[in-house]
Amino acid sequence: MGKPVVLIAGGGIGGLSLALTLEQIGVRPVVFEAVPELKPLGVGINIQPNAVRELLDLGISLEELDGVGVPAQEWALVGLNGNDIYSELRGLEAGYNWPQYAVHRGRFHMLLHRKLIERCGDDAVRLGSRVAGYRNNLDGTVTCLITLADGSRTEEHGELLIGADGIHSAIRAQMHPGQPPIHWGGAVMWRGTTRAPAIRTGSSFVGLGTHRHRMVIYPISHPDADGTAVINWIAEVTYDDRPERESGWFKPVEVDDFIGHFEGWKWDWLDVPELLRNADLAYENPMIDRDPVPTWHDGSVALLGDAAHAMYPTGSNGASQAIIDARVLGAKMVAHGVTQDALAAYDSELCGPVSELILRNRGAGPFGLLNIVDERCGGEFEHIDDVVPPDERAEFMAAYKAAAGFAIEKLNASSPTIPAGACVD
Repeated sequence: MGKPVVLIAGGGIGGLSLALTLEQIGVRPVVFEAVPELKPLGVGINIQPNAVRELLDLGISLEELDGVGVPAQEWALVGLNGNDIYSELRGLEAGYNWPQYAVHRGRFHMLLHRKLIERCGDDAVRLGSRVAGYRNNLDGTVTCLITLADGSRTEEHGELLIGADGIHSAIRAQMHPGQPPIHWGGAVMWRGTTRAPAIRTGSSFVGLGTHRHRMVIYPISHPDADGTAVINWIAEVTYDDRPERESGWFKPVEVDDFIGHFEGWKWDWLDVPELLRNADLAYENPMIDRDPVPTWHDGSVALLGDAAHAMYPTGSNGASQAIIDARVLGAKMVAHGVTQDALAAYDSELCGPVSELILRNRGAGPFGLLNIVDERCGGEFEHIDDVVPPDERAEFMAAYKAAAGFAIEKLNASSPTIPAGACVD
């Protein structure tokens, strides 16, 4: 008897992480991706230590991660006058057993794709194939309805179908036809990269400003001989009178279109206008998410990644959670087989807690400290302890890390999600 087949709608980070996991546990993955060619798109993302652990267990090395990013050393929030609100070490520097990585999203995506093709062959990813829907069959299998690049339609059959097809997921739309539209709270982000010297530790993630008007800055490459690295930045403004926006766009823009919001942001350790003006590229997109749904599971079909839990990027854990989803789903298949019971167990473990995380991130996530400072002093202060006491700051951050699954003591003490050598029986 051949290996059981799991169909995956979507070849992004979540879909490819699941495909690699399935190959590892003895299940045949087939990924259907709408685009005709995969390209290294996007800018910077963070991969938290809980997800880096899973990548290492998948056989992806630290050397390979170093080729697409850089280990993070510090996470910091800074007020409008350039004074620290909160800072902490990250990754190995903080005592985790695994590093945290800031990576170029596109290069990391291509690393996952290359690994999958090496292990499963070219036919593991079928490009130009958009999953338009599904049909649960009476025998417990599933039929995947596919629209090809030329407009023709076909069907594929498998034991299970996993919808990893992003925030506009057709699988989710069929599973939850009455879901509300994509949620936009009025925040617009301008994202880009600039080659410049790294600030603070040389590998610091810095959130600067207020909850409604801020910059996020961190490197996504090791420095070159001249001391400069690729610096990822996000400039963000929340509008009270929300202009009409198409929720899905991600379009190139000129820095002059938005730099006016940040012209005065200059300190002895950082010149934001100079950073923006020297950008290699810049994109504009809204900060959007989706309301949680009561279940990610329908018969032989389940949701994963942004299709299940598209969330604001304030916690830097969207990609990390997609990787965790894939590994937890793989563990449930080891325990229950390639069955609906495995999907139900996956849904039971993750849907509720991650739905809470969506709402926590919508409420600013770890950047909520900026909001507290803004409410108490307008974002400018001499001594942060006079505004938010140290115990309150530490408690706030500990609560977020616990909700996001990377509280240090718990993570370091936890057993592998999938034990080495484990396979589906």
